[in-house]
Formats: sequence, structure tokens, C-alpha cells
Amino acid sequence: MKARKKSGKNKKVIFIALGVILFVAVGALIGWKSGVFKENDTEININNSNNENKEEEPEKKLQIVDENTTSRPYAVMINNISTARPLQSGLQDAYIIYEIIVEGGITRYMALFLDQNTERIGSIRSARHYYLDYALENDAIYVHHGQSPQAQSDFSKLGVDRVVVDNTKTGWRDNSLKVATEHRLFTSIEKLNSGLGKIRTTRNNDLLLNYSIDELDLSKMENAQSAQSVSIKYSSSTTSSYEYDSENQVYKRFVNDKAHTDYVTKEQYTFKNIITYQVGNYTINDGENKGRQELENIGSGTGYFISNGYAVPIKWEKDSRASQTKYYFENGEELIVNDGNTFIQIQPKGQKLVIE
Repeated sequence: MKARKKSGKNKKVIFIALGVILFVAVGALIGWKSGVFKENDTEININNSNNENKEEEPEKKLQIVDENTTSRPYAVMINNISTARPLQSGLQDAYIIYEIIVEGGITRYMALFLDQNTERIGSIRSARHYYLDYALENDAIYVHHGQSPQAQSDFSKLGVDRVVVDNTKTGWRDNSLKVATEHRLFTSIEKLNSGLGKIRTTRNNDLLLNYSIDELDLSKMENAQSAQSVSIKYSSSTTSSYEYDSENQVYKRFVNDKAHTDYVTKEQYTFKNIITYQVGNYTINDGENKGRQELENIGSGTGYFISNGYAVPIKWEKDSRASQTKYYFENGEELIVNDGNTFIQIQPKGQKLVIE
């Protein structure tokens, strides 16, 4: 009897244990199917299918420059005499270009290239001393062939790092061109790199301009005006102008009413941003009677920032030849430009500017 009672008790224990196991198993199964169960009072989601299928949007980055780059740009003097203008090459790769008056009513460009690999840039022309101010404000390596006496004096005085383009190591003459020899000199980023020697290649200052990744709506700013066309006169022989391409949100560039095109690609140059302002200039009496100019660019003044079909008034100030030009909106906030290339038009004071 005792043996049977013990056997019955054992069976009862086994049945209870099986019931507990079954209860736990069913609970776990329900939790598994729902994708949620608790461990140490922490709810854990084991169904990751939704997370796996959800792709994160890529982070927006500037396209015109790498914000994290520490490279020094090249500041290249570009020939802009009428016979050489159709031969201009590589300017679309520049992230900033300056245009300033020189002797004889003509202008020259200084084009800045940063982390590019442009294969043909030019044609290359000689230095004028006030262009050094704008190379210095970008901590750029200045690129030229030849120089005025004033520039020659300033190279060492201002500590300008430079690469002189010749027709061997740092450049070449394209003798297939039917123009005078001085208009045939070209270079490339690869050629310029070969001429660096011991020149410092890490930039010591911030980029000149502040860029917005998202498109700026200038139309909502105070005193904004339509800028479908822009005309900037430098002299009786030189006028730069732009027409807004609303489809591509860029400005097509013209010189003396002719499309400004690249010699290699045959495409018209386009720019996202235009900064234009006026400064005084006068002819230097240096005894050579070549009409070389002086530029009154230290100080402050007003101008316009133009982008996406609108223009807004701005203020500028430059404290010294080497200091960066600072640009501000009318309300005093520092200028922000759209993500894209910028043409800085430093126009002679008193010349005609038309924005329509």
C-alpha cells in the first residue's frame, strides 16, 4: 500500500511538472510570434524586419568644396584679352573666380582651384600686385608667368608662395594656336603639383565664404530684387554679364554680349553665385607709362549678392591686404552663399551696374 501511494504521488508530481513546462512553452511561443518578450523586466523586440528594411537617408554634403579639406588652393592668373578669351580653359572647375581691372581697360581673372585635377588651365598671364591680396586672403598658392615691378617687389614683402609657370616643368605652350606666343601658355593641376617643391600645402585659415547646403531663398530677404540679368561694366572695352537659367538654377556668363565658353568643352561657363561691388582705381605714375593700376580695396563698402534669380544688398570690409574680405547681409549677419561656384566681380567705381 505504501509503495502504491508513493507511485501515485510521483505521477502527480510529473503531471504538474509537465503542465508547468507546457505553460511556459506556450507563453514563449506567443511572445516569439508577437516579436516581444521580457527579460529582467526589459522589453526586447526580436522582430527586426522593419528596421532592416528601413534605409537611412544619406547625409547632405557640400558639392563645391569639401568642408573638411585642409588643402591650399591654387590662385591662377588667367589671360582675358579679347584674342585669348576664346582659348580660356578649365574655369568651370574653379570654385571662386575674381575679375579686376588692369591696364588698357582690360581685365584679368584669378581662378581658385581646390582639390581638383583639371588637365588644362589657361592661358596663364602675368601678376599684378593687388591680385596678391586676394591670393593671400584665401591662403592660396599664387600661379603666374611674369609680373609687374610692383608685384615683383611684393612677392617677398608679403611672403607670397607661388609657382611660376614655364613651358617645361610647370606648363606648356600650345603652339597649335594661331595667336601670339604670350597667349599660348597653359598648365594643369598635375603640372602645378610638380612645381611645389617645399611650399606649404596645408591651409592656415578658413575658407573665404560660408556655404549653405540647402537652397537659399533670397526673394524673402529685405530689399531683394529680381536678378534675371546682370550687366557689370569695367571699361568701354569690357563688360561682363549674366543671364539666369531658372531650370538649372545657375547664371550663364557672357563677355561683351558673347557667350563665355570653354575652349575644350565648348560649353558656356555657368555660376551659382555672383558677388559684385565697386572700388576705386587709378593709374600708377611709375615712370614706365604702361598704364598699370592701383586698387583702393582696403576699407569697406556696399555691393550685391546674386543667386537663384534674386539680388540682395550686402556690405563688405577688408582690413589689410592679407586679411580676408568679410561680407555681410544688410542686417549685419555674415553672408551665406549657395552651394556652388562664385564669381567675385570687383568693379571700378563709377562704372555702370544693371540688375534686372
